[in-house]
Amino acid sequence: MQTVTLTIDGREVSVPEGNTILQAAQKLGIDIPTLCHMEGINEIGACRVCVVEIEGYGNLEPSCIYKAANGMVVKTNSKKARLARRINTELLLSDHAKDCLVCARNNECELQDLAAKLNIDDYRFEGAKNIPEIDDSSPSIYRDMGKCINCRKCIAVCAKVQGVHALGAAERGFETVVVPAQHYNLGEISCVTCGQCVVACPTGALTEVSHINKVVRAINDDKKHVVIQTAPAIRVSIGEEFGMEPGTNVQGRLVAALRQVGFDKVFDTDFTADLTIMEEGYELIDRVQNNGVLPMITSCSPGWIKFIEHNYPELLDHLSTCKSPQQMFGALAKTYYAEKEGIDPKDIFSVSLMPCTAKKYEAVRPEMFSSGYQDVDAVLTTREAAKLIKSTGIDLKNMEDEDYDNPLGISTGAGVIFGATGGVMEAALRTAYEVLTGEELEKLDFEDLRGTEGVKYASVPVGDFTVNVAVAHSLVKAKELMDKIANGEIGDIHFIEVMACPGGCINGGGQPRSKDPDIVNKRIKGIYDVDKKMTLRKSHENPAVKKLYEEFLGEPIGHKSHELLHTHYKKREK
Repeated sequence: MQTVTLTIDGREVSVPEGNTILQAAQKLGIDIPTLCHMEGINEIGACRVCVVEIEGYGNLEPSCIYKAANGMVVKTNSKKARLARRINTELLLSDHAKDCLVCARNNECELQDLAAKLNIDDYRFEGAKNIPEIDDSSPSIYRDMGKCINCRKCIAVCAKVQGVHALGAAERGFETVVVPAQHYNLGEISCVTCGQCVVACPTGALTEVSHINKVVRAINDDKKHVVIQTAPAIRVSIGEEFGMEPGTNVQGRLVAALRQVGFDKVFDTDFTADLTIMEEGYELIDRVQNNGVLPMITSCSPGWIKFIEHNYPELLDHLSTCKSPQQMFGALAKTYYAEKEGIDPKDIFSVSLMPCTAKKYEAVRPEMFSSGYQDVDAVLTTREAAKLIKSTGIDLKNMEDEDYDNPLGISTGAGVIFGATGGVMEAALRTAYEVLTGEELEKLDFEDLRGTEGVKYASVPVGDFTVNVAVAHSLVKAKELMDKIANGEIGDIHFIEVMACPGGCINGGGQPRSKDPDIVNKRIKGIYDVDKKMTLRKSHENPAVKKLYEEFLGEPIGHKSHELLHTHYKKREK
């Protein structure tokens, strides 16, 4: 590999040829601020806050896109660079909403942080302003274009990472605006509500639709019995919002904190993740044995479901009919749980704590009222839950561990690993093997299905039968698989897992924002560490799930299961 050597702020550094000045500075630990840059995704030099001075050059150059060269002498902190950086930031602020105190991104805004770092304490420039556009048409994502700085991160992530192309730039010059296709509202187009744009946005231009006040009102209503379920990925990510290392398991502390917030019962979505494996596993067995539609594809990621409804409606029959664990839990909370506790379902307010913005959309789908009520009344993202906990003065870091409530709080390691890409498939194989063979699986870890590389394939002997599976995460990779199925190119595959977000739910659109390039792997490691320490690691061994079938459901994929736990999907316009 050829390298180039340059000097930055008086220090010599060698980097691979083709690296930018920004990358070279980062190698030296020199901080050059950026607002629009996402390495490998959005490298356009739009915001101009990363400009540096290069000896012998007449103009300042954006370090995020300017290539390092042999003998180059760079000053990142010269008077000229500092002045330009400050002016460029002030110009961004001049056309920006001035409601920081009530903005969803207050104290978590990259523009706000940069202004503070540059000691900007006044609005020097006043002039023409764009008329802010508010778009509240989506049940998941809120757009406030008065806070957009045209960094194009959302456009790049939507196109390159997800392949959805829901957003683009329109008009020119000062009138340039980021908008959904053909100036429609977000809720009117084929946006899948995955929220990756929300994570990428440096300001409050894109945020999740907040359910915090709705949840607080329910908690304060003495007539309401408020229950909350927490998704598998939350336990190793919410700690980041309280200064803990990514991947730290805070499950017990989270349960304690949510009780102090005021929830009447704290349950575990892992319980219905185990239930999903039972229903999905038996559905797969039925399809294989009775010439059903194969490959069967998982249906627990609502962003993925909306993507296939818009883009591959001819392949809808391949989807499992199982609802997601969130929605299975919601249906059971207002039927099975209500019956056991003697509570009128109309008085139960069911909340989910999810790493995902698309879960807000999923909760209001018309198919998700099988209990006779809206099965899940409100969805909090990880970020929202952290805000709610902090607002009550609770320090999660110093809570004492408490256990989930029963009966919907008992789970297995198989339910936990739902949070990582490949986890649903691995959990399904643990159960399918033992159900079909009647033998105990010697090795529970399916290493070939783990990791964050692209599409993964594996063949697993199950008795005399070999199950061929595939795993994809991010909608770009899902599209790759769907095109192969549509074109008849895919081999003898029986089961496919698809997660809409890169890395799976662990990197969902509602998770804590991080600039750590290894954040996904750290969270995934945390998930698998939890699984290894569990006493029960197979869904079919969950005693609470067994009791649920005995007392209420009867049998997997039976009549009552189909009424409450299964659904259908529909073709949508592209």
